[in-house]
Amino acid sequence: MNQKEIIQRLTDGNHRFITDRLQRKTSDNNQRKELLNGQEPYAIILSCADSRVVPEMIFDTGPGELFVVRVAGNVANTSSIASIEYAVAHLGTQVIVVLGHQNCGAVTAAVAGGDNGYNINHLLTHIVPAIHNSPDGASVDEVIRKNAHLTAEQLVGRSSIISKAVKQNKLKIITAYYHLDSGKVELL
Repeated sequence: MNQKEIIQRLTDGNHRFITDRLQRKTSDNNQRKELLNGQEPYAIILSCADSRVVPEMIFDTGPGELFVVRVAGNVANTSSIASIEYAVAHLGTQVIVVLGHQNCGAVTAAVAGGDNGYNINHLLTHIVPAIHNSPDGASVDEVIRKNAHLTAEQLVGRSSIISKAVKQNKLKIITAYYHLDSGKVELL
């Protein structure tokens, strides 16, 4: 599949999800055995760790189709970038989706500020640029969208592997916003 076909496949899967027409691609013994020899995921999803955001379900996919990296606030930290680099460099994955979502708790916490302890404060520092680059009085959902865009930029800016693949048109990065209430993924 080319990049356009991959994005269409994700869009079609999301349409099946929101219309309750899932194909429910579950794993059985045969499929698990086939995947023992390797994986060829066609898309990388950098998603929030929120339990309500399950990329495999949202895009109606099964095992081996998506390379999912989940971290609160879908931030580009060293570990998430390294995981994505692996899929780009070693698996040849052609599309990255940075998936923000409605009512993200990590972004809400970053906007609220305050002391959340060392580790959470460190995570939230990755979201602060989205707050500073949003208009005064921006809603949390506006900051969530800005965070997805800035995260996509950071993937390119902080990784020579990702940057090179984008420049060579071997990789496309898109941002998206998942509506918890409807299940729809809006490409930004």
